[in-house]
Amino acid sequence: MAHTFPFSAIVGQEEMILAIQVVAVDPSIGGVLVLGDRGTGKSTAVRALADLLPPIKVIENCPYGCDPADGRVLCESCQARKGSKFKTVSRPVPVVDLPLGATEDRVVGALNLEKALSQGIKEFAPGLLAQANRGFLYVDEVNLLEDHLVDLLIDVAASGENLVEREGLSVRHPARFVLVGSGNPEEGELRPQLLDRFGLSVEVKTPQDLALRVQVVRRRDAFERNPTAFRDEWDKANHKLRQRILRAQKAIDRIEVTDEMLMLCATLCHKLGTDGLRAELTLLRSTRAYAALMGELTVRKEHLRAMAPLALRHRLRRNPLDDTGSGVRVLRAMDEVMPA
Repeated sequence: MAHTFPFSAIVGQEEMILAIQVVAVDPSIGGVLVLGDRGTGKSTAVRALADLLPPIKVIENCPYGCDPADGRVLCESCQARKGSKFKTVSRPVPVVDLPLGATEDRVVGALNLEKALSQGIKEFAPGLLAQANRGFLYVDEVNLLEDHLVDLLIDVAASGENLVEREGLSVRHPARFVLVGSGNPEEGELRPQLLDRFGLSVEVKTPQDLALRVQVVRRRDAFERNPTAFRDEWDKANHKLRQRILRAQKAIDRIEVTDEMLMLCATLCHKLGTDGLRAELTLLRSTRAYAALMGELTVRKEHLRAMAPLALRHRLRRNPLDDTGSGVRVLRAMDEVMPA
């Protein structure tokens, strides 16, 4: 079994680490897009996400991991058993990789050919979307994903369910997942429809501080030499971080968001010219999750200042008269809306 690098051992890339923790606290924020140079720890951080998440309860023998506590979102098999007491088991939150070369059948699911040929039984073989239900779907090099898969992800991410009608099968199952993507913007841009599905966007760069570079190399080398010993060394720090996220998850419904903060969110989005109201909703949810993560009871301006660049920079329209980066434009707008 492959070992993942401990999340708490990741050095630098504070924006990326913060965004992943915030989404772990409140998955309804809508996922994370990580763009930047090659070899900057994008994939490492995302795959280490599983370390941060407490186990979830699922209905036993359900291929989709249906939630026994939520009767509104069940697969057809679990719906048929609704009313009886479900047997439950605990399992880790799924973090599923969607490889670039994956076929549509592999992603959405298809007829189980082995059973069809050997036993003459028409049975659905769930795909990656089924595996990712109630978890995270990770797409590396998301900007190189084929258009038909992009369309499919947009539809499923919007509806929260996967409908498969092919080879005489008609199957509908829940597919509620947090989409996490990484890529190098030099290799191609994302379609605006998919870009809008990501709640937060972070930019990662190669560290220029020599001491930091040495620390990154030293830890990575130690991990590759003895993964088990390295994970054991960081287990206590990972446990502490996991407990912090768990406390934030439990506290988030009690976090107060004042009318003043809502007005600041709306004013900032209006000033930046974001389309629709998804920007305001994402900004509200992310600042509330960040406040919970920081152990606060009320959302404050400093929480908004910390999360606004992550929630808004990928939602700005291009301005031909302003060639400054989107992050700079967000900071500039914040200074005008919330002067220090």
